[in-house]
Amino acid sequence: QVQLVESGGGLVQAGGSLRLSCAASGSIFRVNAMGWYRQAPGKQRELVAVIFSGGSANYADSVKDRFTISRDNAKNTVYLQMNSLKPEDTAVYYCNANVRVTPISIRYDYWGQGTQVTVSS
Repeated sequence: QVQLVESGGGLVQAGGSLRLSCAASGSIFRVNAMGWYRQAPGKQRELVAVIFSGGSANYADSVKDRFTISRDNAKNTVYLQMNSLKPEDTAVYYCNANVRVTPISIRYDYWGQGTQVTVSS
């Protein structure tokens, strides 16, 4: 079993910063891509940023140049540094990890429980 534990959400004023963390633990052979998604009320869940095991990353256009995703492979942890936050960034942020639990198992996506980020104007 694999667990993802997120931390770092909260309330911040527009223009402020927050840093989210997500640690994967449990029966893990290898963590492949790790990413952050968000879901605002009444909207579909959307990709915010993803980082691959080699370090390359992709971002949603709406967060480019404001958010930075990084990871610590030794700790199976992914981070999201969010700067210049806007009210439209308000959402529940979910961590995702694509994990292989044994050398021959298929890869499977795991999700965190979500952390609320609220940006006030």
